[in-house]
Parts: sequence; C-alpha cells; structure tokens
Amino acid sequence: MGKLIKNHWARLIILTAAAYQVAAGIHGFFWPKIFWDFLTKNLDGAVKPIPVLQVLNVVFGVIMFAWEWPLGFIAGSSMHRSIEARLVALPLVALAGALLYQGTNAALYYIVGMMVYFWAYSEGEVRRPICDP
Repeated sequence: MGKLIKNHWARLIILTAAAYQVAAGIHGFFWPKIFWDFLTKNLDGAVKPIPVLQVLNVVFGVIMFAWEWPLGFIAGSSMHRSIEARLVALPLVALAGALLYQGTNAALYYIVGMMVYFWAYSEGEVRRPICDP
C-alpha cells in the first residue's frame, strides 16, 4: 500500500467543489435565493435585482478550478505550490458558496478540502506538480 498524499486528495476535492460552485452560480441566475433567507431577508439584495452573489460564485469557482487544475501561467508558480495561500483563500470562497442557496454543497466540499489541506500542511507536506514537464 502506498502513502496517502493528502494535498493531492484535497486538490481533487477542491476541483469538485469548484465545478459545483460554477454550476450553482449559473443556476442562481435563474432561481436567485439566499440560503439564510429563513432567518433574515436583509441579504436578498445580494441576489436580486442585481446578481452580485451569483457572479461572485461563478468567478470564485473558475478561479479555484484554474488554480487547482492548473492553467499554464499558474502551473509551477509560487502561488500554485503554496498550501498556505489556499488556506487563506478557501474560507472566503466557501463563504460565498454558503450564502447562495444552490452553493451549499460546494461550500461543504470546500470546508472538507480545507481541512484536508490543513492536515497536509500540519504534517509538513510540500505541494509538488503531479507530473514534471
């Protein structure tokens, strides 16, 4: 049996969450709803008449997908190799997903991925490219 490489496992979880978040943001354009609307109606302005939260979810999902896949100009950069940068960005991205009703699954996946990244970081794992060019 091999050793579990937690940062690669977290990467796959975050890729799944990013795909869910993009789909949730697009879905939110047609059916705008705040997840917390059963507690307060104060946040309804974030989804209608101007779809600010939906746009944020689509943008954050694309950014996280590009960061984890990675795109050519991000691959191998210090930002791509940094687990610490991910641990800073993921709570904000998860919060955007948690506010949108359709994005709660993505937010939960982001939280799980963040916990796995923290586990990898606490054990001293270093983020390396999956394959060398």
